[in-house]
Amino acid sequence: MPYFVYLLQCSDNSLYCGVSNNLAKRVKEHNTSKTKASRYTRARRPVKLVYVEEYKDIKTAMQREAQLKRYTRPKKEALIRGDKVLLKKI
Repeated sequence: MPYFVYLLQCSDNSLYCGVSNNLAKRVKEHNTSKTKASRYTRARRPVKLVYVEEYKDIKTAMQREAQLKRYTRPKKEALIRGDKVLLKKI
């Protein structure tokens, strides 16, 4: 079963990072659920999926999620754009 590390852009233009094995369901929960969405995204709806990576196991996906959460905003934005040159410089 694949696992997905994802970035959402919230209505206030902030970025949220998460991991899930059912990406479509999880994004829908972030936008609609009163109980299953994170507290952060519930207050910043609607959210839009802007970046996804796929992994074969949850351990690797969670390690990558932790790494992305430490990225600066400019580095996250470069990742979203696919700007590999800028990623190396930041």
